Amino acid sequence: MGRTTVEKTIHDQVAQLPVEKQQQVLEFVRALSRDGKMGVPGRNLLRFAGAIDRKDLIAIEKAVNEGCEQIDANEW
Repeated sequence: MGRTTVEKTIHDQVAQLPVEKQQQVLEFVRALSRDGKMGVPGRNLLRFAGAIDRKDLIAIEKAVNEGCEQIDANEW
């Protein structure tokens, strides 16, 4: 199948779908075109370094350590 034939076949198939299914196809195609690249490069985030006060970072770390990965055997 040549490119034109593939594109025409896709177009014909999508045209037969209800609008909500066409929207799903569009979202899928957009996801494919991102090639797995999501977010921004880390270097673009460097401007935020130091934006959170050290005592707040310590409080966040403490909350995470106390609240995450804890097992409550009586929960179930």
